[in-house]
Amino acid sequence: YLAKKYFYLWAKMTFGQVLPSEARCFYDQKILQRTFGEWKEQWAVCREKLSLRADNHYRHLLLNLVFKAWRAYVCQQQGKKNKYYVAESHAKKQTLLRTWQHWLVYVDVQRTKHGMQSVALAFRERSCLGISWAVWRRQHYQKCSGHKMNILALQHWAQSLQFRAWLQWRELYLHTQNEKQKDTRAVTHHQHWELRRCVGAWLGYLNLHRVKKRQNELAQEFHQNRTLRRCFSDWQLSWECRRRMQAHQRDLEKQAARIALWRVFAHWKHYVVLCVEEAQQCELAEKHYRCHLLVLQKYWNHWKSRL
Repeated sequence: YLAKKYFYLWAKMTFGQVLPSEARCFYDQKILQRTFGEWKEQWAVCREKLSLRADNHYRHLLLNLVFKAWRAYVCQQQGKKNKYYVAESHAKKQTLLRTWQHWLVYVDVQRTKHGMQSVALAFRERSCLGISWAVWRRQHYQKCSGHKMNILALQHWAQSLQFRAWLQWRELYLHTQNEKQKDTRAVTHHQHWELRRCVGAWLGYLNLHRVKKRQNELAQEFHQNRTLRRCFSDWQLSWECRRRMQAHQRDLEKQAARIALWRVFAHWKHYVVLCVEEAQQCELAEKHYRCHLLVLQKYWNHWKSRL
């Protein structure tokens, strides 16, 4: 108990009224205040960086969406162009195939007609030669006085035969020419009809493409205006919120500065009081030390005299 009592007295004389535990608590409080101030500054900087990163991410997201929509539109237009080219090449191939088939049928018909005409002429020539040979043989065997009349009849019959052959050839030639003209008119009419149909389809596609292009332009313009209005409203809201937060932060900083100034003044006042008390304690300690030295000297002199 005496050792504890003298220890407290020695601690009070050494450290004054402030004990080491109180000094350690005051030191921890100051460290905590300084750490909180630095953390508050870092949090403000980090908050500004986070807002900038959020704005950049939002802008990047909008650009990515616009780029995806534009890429889908380009792919759709490219697909339409490819389909149109494939349809046009297929129509041309079908037209050429039909024309080629008609021309092959016409060539086959002409070959058949020429073959039939050559067979008919050969058969007519053979029949005519057989009749002429029979008449000549009858005339040769008769040997009558009407030899001149037979010759005249034979000449007349040859002329009539030539005339009938010429009439038949002329009729066949006119029929062939009419068939050729009909085929030519049919091919020309088919080509004009195909061309008119293709031109009508192309004009319809062109009008539809123009309407779609105008609709896409209007939709894109509406989307851009809507995006701009939404971005402006978001920016305005964020700016108002930031302005309010900055005003609130300035008020907090002013209040914190006032509190810190009041705390500094209180600590300074306490420090002045502590300095005065420490000076008094030092003075008392010095007096006590001098008294202790005098006592020691007294006891030392007494010990030396005893020795």
